[in-house]
This record gives sequence, structure tokens and C-alpha cells, in this order.
Amino acid sequence: MAAAILRPFLWVMLALAAVAAAAPAHAQTPAQQVQTSWRLLDYIAVDYREAVAGGRIINQLEYDEMVEFSGSVSETLAALPEKPERAALIRDARALEGAIAAKAEPADVARRAKGLSQRLLDAYPVPLAPAQVPDVARGASLYAQNCASCHGAKGEGPPANSDFARLDPAPIPFADRERARDRSVFSLYQVVTQGLEGTAMQSYASLSDEDRWALAFYSGTLAYPDASAGERIWREDESVRALVPDLAALIAITPAELEAKIGPEKAAAVIAYLRSNPEAVTARAGGSNASLQLARERLRESVAAYARGDRAQANSFALSAYLDGFEPVEAVLATRDGALMGRVEQAMAGFRVAIARGEPEPQLRSRLTRVEALLDEAERALAPEASSGLATFLGAFAILLREGLEALLVVIAMIAFLTKAGRRDALPYVHGGWVAALVAGAATWVVATYAISISGQSREVTEGVGALLAAVILLSVGVWMHGKAQADEWRRYIAEKMTGALSRGSAWFLFGLAFIVVYREVFETILFYAALWTADNGGTILAGALTAAVLLAVIAWAMLKLSRKLPIGQFFRYSAILIAVLAVVLAGKGVGALQEAGVIGVTPVPGVPRVPILGLLPTAEAIGAQLLMIAALVIGFRAAARPNERLDSAPGPA
Repeated sequence: MAAAILRPFLWVMLALAAVAAAAPAHAQTPAQQVQTSWRLLDYIAVDYREAVAGGRIINQLEYDEMVEFSGSVSETLAALPEKPERAALIRDARALEGAIAAKAEPADVARRAKGLSQRLLDAYPVPLAPAQVPDVARGASLYAQNCASCHGAKGEGPPANSDFARLDPAPIPFADRERARDRSVFSLYQVVTQGLEGTAMQSYASLSDEDRWALAFYSGTLAYPDASAGERIWREDESVRALVPDLAALIAITPAELEAKIGPEKAAAVIAYLRSNPEAVTARAGGSNASLQLARERLRESVAAYARGDRAQANSFALSAYLDGFEPVEAVLATRDGALMGRVEQAMAGFRVAIARGEPEPQLRSRLTRVEALLDEAERALAPEASSGLATFLGAFAILLREGLEALLVVIAMIAFLTKAGRRDALPYVHGGWVAALVAGAATWVVATYAISISGQSREVTEGVGALLAAVILLSVGVWMHGKAQADEWRRYIAEKMTGALSRGSAWFLFGLAFIVVYREVFETILFYAALWTADNGGTILAGALTAAVLLAVIAWAMLKLSRKLPIGQFFRYSAILIAVLAVVLAGKGVGALQEAGVIGVTPVPGVPRVPILGLLPTAEAIGAQLLMIAALVIGFRAAARPNERLDSAPGPA
């Protein structure tokens, strides 16, 4: 059985993997181009000395990287939006390339690279946010080890009678409030990373990027040590939260800039709190404000690219608006206003379709206005004050129940079949498959949270490929089960399988099927819960998830009990129908996910309702995939049919 079922969709798996690998990455925005160039220049400034010394190459691999990176900087700067400063930046970048080609001294290359990086940020001011929230406690430890001897244990400056006080210029006192007013965390990060020419302040580029950000944040707290009042202001005043919507904004803003908006006393308190607790800006509503703002920015960039005639980049920005801007808050919005979530999703899909069809620019701008109005509604629905414990509980409950039920139905059907066939020796493979899927899901969460960032496109491709692969497997299994609903086929199967050991291939097929169907649902559940989770609602989410898990366990027990009472023929017939329905659902969901990732085109079908639980989407591609699956099931069921006696009245093995 396993070899016959497995062989056709091994080719399908390879084909889908190839499609996923070919999925286009969205083009970089100008801000991302500046960030990339800045980091390349930073790398050149620090590591060139490992490649060249005394006009000679000492490490060919490192030197080749320097040549490549400097060339990339020149190309990237040439692609930036037009500004008066751009020509000079391109000229300096090419001069840097020439210096590296001439094997100039490391000090000269470092000077050029650092100067160019600073002029780049002056011309295109873009904050470079860290990959994760900095650990301020770690920053305090690093400060004590590396900085306290020069700048004072509390940032008060060096002792008056110390050698450090006689330095010219003397180390700055970080606790000096007047000087700190004009200093952003980003400027501190730059100094920590690059050092200061002409002073005793050395570069700490040898530290990891995470440590440098942590050190910059801690240094920024020394002039603002009292965070108690700021916490109350931050929690109670939505207008203040709107001024610092995300980590990038916190890094870029200076205390003086915040003072101009909310006053010196209030600004000092808020700066003290946020620099000591940077996680506060990411903990509210799953970062929904920043996420929706990103969606707006990408949509506007999409229209601008469309107006320039660059339809490919316009589509890329539109995809990013959905995948990176809206999708991260989709699960939260679904728990608060499911109808609004559906309208936003449809409007953003319509925006992408308009680009693909080449609609006139005024019509695209009209679509943008409608989408932005919906995003404004979504922002109000996602505001912290709109949240409630009951809504969060019900959201967590519904997510696990919905995602878990699909996987549960398949796993229970496998367990019931093996029990009826008297092949309990194969049950460990089924249980091993779903347990392994849970472990893999936990590992995915750890990796995505602490090691790498999974892009929106990668998420959708993973879900889409997993759904289509599972659908093809279930097609084969459903047809096979339908064939066993007949007496001769069942007796032949029993005669063959009950007398011998289960083959290794069949056992591992059962393991693989259980793993695939469960891991796909675990993966999606993790993404939804990550979007729902905040510092304040963890207990509520866990309560909702636990309640859903208990209900799923009750459903599993009831299904197993019912399966033992069903005659063999009815059991196989009902199981085949159930698995066939799931295959159709997954076919629609898989195509829908690949459409959201931009791998498959979108052809809207007016009048067709969107029913996500059935995988029914109003697109010709998703409907076509489901119709194709239905046709394959009908053909398969007919081919498996035999005019023999059925077992509707024959009880199966206990």
C-alpha cells in the first residue's frame, strides 16, 4: 500500500519544493537599501585590515569580500531615490572601491568607509533597528566591564584626579542631562560601533551587534534613571504611545524631540521608562500599530512604483504590505472583528489584482484610499483599549480548535483503521508522527523567536506546500480506504497483512502522514498565537488553548469509541468520505497560501463567498484546485469500486 501511495506524490513534493524555491523575494525599499549599505560599510571599515597590510593581500578570501561589498555599495547607492547629495555619495563610494582595488592602507579605507556611512545617514536618515529587543541588563554588565573606568560607574564622568580626566578631550559624562537631550540611542550605537576619531573613544565593533545595541541602550539610561513615572504615562496615554510606535522610532528619537511634543518633564519620564524597558514598544497589541503602518507605507511605495511604470516592483511592494504588514496582526483582528479582517484581506488582494491587470493609475490610487480606510478601522479595533479578556480567550480557543480538528480527524482515522485491522504494532509509528510534529513545532517557534526571522512569504509558501502535499496524500489514502469498503478487498487485505509483519515502508509512511498533517496545523497555530501574545494576556491565551485541547481530547475519545462500533464497510466508507473532504479543503487552502505568497496568480471570481474553514476562496485558481481534487476523487472512487458484497452488516475486529 505505502509504496503505491507514496511514489506519485514524491514527485509532487519535489515539484512543489522547486516552486517554493523559485518564489521571488520582494525588492528592498530605499530604507532597507540604506541599512544594507551602512552595514556593508561598517563591515569594510572593521574587516579590511584582515585582508590587506602594507599594500599586500594577506587574506585573499577576505579581500575578495571587500571588493564585492564595496561594489555592492556603489550599485545600491546609485539606485537610491534622487537627492542633491546622491551624486557625491556615489562618487565617494567609487573612490572607496578604487582605494580597495589599489590595496590602500587599512586606516585610509576605514576612514573612507566610516565617513561615507555617516554622510549616507545624513542624506538618507534611516534608523537601524536591532533584530531583537536589546537586553538592557546585559548592557549594564558590558558598561561596567568596558566603559565605567572612563565615563564613571553611573555616567558621571572620570574622577577628577584620574588619568582619564586629563585626556583631551575628556570622556563625556553620560549622566549630563543637557548633553543627553540631543543624543538618540542610534547615535550612541554609532559611537559604540565606530568609535570617535581624534578621541580616546575606541570602536567596540568586536562586540556582537546585540551587545552593541544593549550597551547603547544602557548608556542612554544614565541621564534618565527614574523610570517609575514613565511607565504610568506610557500605559495610560495613547497619544504618547502613538509618538513611539515601534523599536525603530524609539532608537531614532532624541529626548529634545519628544520634549517639543509632550513637554520636558513628561518626555524625561517616558524616555527613562522606554530606554530601560524597550520591550514595552513591542508588547502592545502584537505591535499592531507599527505593523499596519508598514502596510500603509508599502502600499504607497507600490503606487509610486506603478506610477513610474515598474509594475514588478509595485507588485512586490503590494505583496510585502500584506505579508509583512497586515498578516502579522490578522489573527488578532480575526478574534475581534472577523468581518473586518475579511474585508481588509479582500481589498488588499484586489489591489494586487489591479496591478497585475494594469488598471489605470487613478483607479489604483482609489483602491489605495479604500484599503487605507479599512486599515484605519483595523487599527481602532486592535487598540489596547479595544481588547478584552473574553475576546482573547475565545480567539485562542477557536484557533487551536479549528487548526487541531483537521489534523485530529486524519490521525484518529489512522488509529481506528489500525485497531480494526488488528495491527496495533503499527500504532507507535502514528503516535510517533504526531508527537514528532509537536516537537518540531516547538523547535520552529524557538528558532523563529530567537535565531532567525521567518518572512511572511516563507510562512505562506511553507503552509501552501504543506497543504497541497497533505491533500495529495489524502487523495491516495481516501481512494484506498474506499476500495476497502468491499468484502473481497477487505478479506484479501486481511489475508495479506494479518499474517506478516508490517513492512518498514508502510510503517514509516504512517509516521510521515501523521507528521505532515499535524505539523502543518502546529506551524499555523504557532503563527497565530505569536500574533496574539502580549506581556499581559499570556495566561488568558494559555487558558483558551488548554480548553480547546480538552475539547479536542473529548472529540478524539468519542470518535474512537464510535469507530469500534461501526461495521467494517461503514467505517471505511465514512472514513473515505471524511478524508476526501479534507483533501478538497486542503487543496483550496494550499493554493490560497501560495497566492498570498505571490507564487500563483490571482483571478477573482465575483459572487463566490469566502469560507476559509472549507478552503473556499473567490479565486479561479483555488476553486479550480478544489474541482480538480473532486474530479480525481470521483475517478479514484469509481476505479476502486467492485460489484461485490459489502460489509455493512459485518462487525469488524475489536
